[in-house]
Amino acid sequence: MPSAPKRAIDHRPLVVASLVAVVSVGLLVIAVALGWLGPDVGRGDGFCEAARPGCVKQPANTWSNLGFVIAGLAVAWHARLPSGALGGRTSLATAYAVLAVVLGPASAAMHATQTDLGGRLDVLSMHLIAGFILAYAVTRLVDAGPMALGVNFVVAVLVAQVLTVRGGHVPWLGSLGNAVFALMLVTATMAGFLARQAGRLRAHVGWAIAAVGSILVALGIWSLSHSGGPWCDPHSLLQGHAIWHLLCAVSTYGLYRAWRAPAND
Repeated sequence: MPSAPKRAIDHRPLVVASLVAVVSVGLLVIAVALGWLGPDVGRGDGFCEAARPGCVKQPANTWSNLGFVIAGLAVAWHARLPSGALGGRTSLATAYAVLAVVLGPASAAMHATQTDLGGRLDVLSMHLIAGFILAYAVTRLVDAGPMALGVNFVVAVLVAQVLTVRGGHVPWLGSLGNAVFALMLVTATMAGFLARQAGRLRAHVGWAIAAVGSILVALGIWSLSHSGGPWCDPHSLLQGHAIWHLLCAVSTYGLYRAWRAPAND
């Protein structure tokens, strides 16, 4: 029997993610320069870095979000390959890459401007990426199809946003939006583990450990670097929250590599 033809490299994931990166970052630059996001209300001032004069209020916490853009483009680069699909679908890997890219300028919007709208974009982008991760893990656990994944994603994000709008303070984590984000990631991790145990999710253990380890270290730094925390130096260009961004970007990329790769890759 003749061997099956090899899948060609598909450049669409990289093209789409690159276009989203250029457009979203470009829009952010214009919005910051022209004040489209509204007045400075001190949103995000609990993350230690002192506001500077000029357009970009928190430079370290702002520019570190480029890590998410790079992570998303790196995901898209691998998604070009025949082995780069998520769940056998290049479209899912592309969607994940796009959400990772968007997380960068959306989070930067808050730190650059300290506006209320910037803060809302930051939380929304967090819920979008966490919602996708949760929906993918749960869908693989119950062995459902892409339609179920889409429904799970929409429901997860809507519920997260409704709870965030209701508001509230959660000890240690701060806002209810942060708590929902954390809960989504913890639930996704558990669902992914159970799906792998059931043989419904092939995952690279090394990359999975790297992804979880990165975000746990990032969480520790995040908690110690808040305003008034032991690692807070408001006027330093080395900010713990900026390191949180970079380590979360590493975790975002690592999770993709864990889920897209066979266990023996």
